[in-house]
Amino acid sequence: MTLVSTEWLNNNLSKVKIFDASWHLPNSNRDAKKEYLEKHIPGAMFWDVDEHSDKNSSYPHMIPDSKYWTKMLLSFGITNHDHIIVYDHSYLYSACRLWFVLRYFGHKKVSILNGGFQKWLKEKKPVTQKIDRIDKADNYIINENNDWIKNKKQINENIKNNSFVLVDARSRDRFEGKKEEPRPGLKKGCVPGSKNIPFQNCINVATNTFKSKSELVNIFKENNVDYYKPTVFMCGSGITACVLGLAYFLISDKNAVIYDGSFAEWGKK
Repeated sequence: MTLVSTEWLNNNLSKVKIFDASWHLPNSNRDAKKEYLEKHIPGAMFWDVDEHSDKNSSYPHMIPDSKYWTKMLLSFGITNHDHIIVYDHSYLYSACRLWFVLRYFGHKKVSILNGGFQKWLKEKKPVTQKIDRIDKADNYIINENNDWIKNKKQINENIKNNSFVLVDARSRDRFEGKKEEPRPGLKKGCVPGSKNIPFQNCINVATNTFKSKSELVNIFKENNVDYYKPTVFMCGSGITACVLGLAYFLISDKNAVIYDGSFAEWGKK
């Protein structure tokens, strides 16, 4: 199950491990950790994408090494057999990022709460301030899928040889260079030859849920993205690209590939 409903999760709270992966843009004036402490789904643990990224990289949100990831999962009490449910209190993008990174490191059973915390609250499902004690796990075996990540060199080579379709999840005006990037020190525009599907196009605004498979297929077609070809996704810093990555997985059953540095790296002046 890639997506689970609020009803399903409410009926299976005791059978899964839950992560609140909420993250908000710096200019949003929202504090994800504070919101988690005020209320969250019972049993949920808070996962911070800034905290659990590669601290040695000069670019935001880069995937950490496997040693760090193993230590982190053990500290959260995660074993290879756990079914992990991920949600966020925004538009599913940081939940999709954690879904991708967990699977990148080989975790088999990962699902996203379709509709996220917004839908959960709207339906008046149970919330709590209680933070459960976490018993550290003893063992976790990593199986890293290195080919699910592209680097800048591979992106630049693709401009010449066109070996895969590159799809950018940023807004259309940022992609077309009509709007400045929110991060300083970046040029405007896009990687030559790349396509654009703003990640919001994949989400139903009213319910904060993913659109149907047929709707997602049409979105890819309307934006001239042939998802039968090898496809790589990017965005500003590798987060919203994972929304497209999940949509791609839903319609093709193929694993998403992400340019992890994304425009924060490629667009540097």
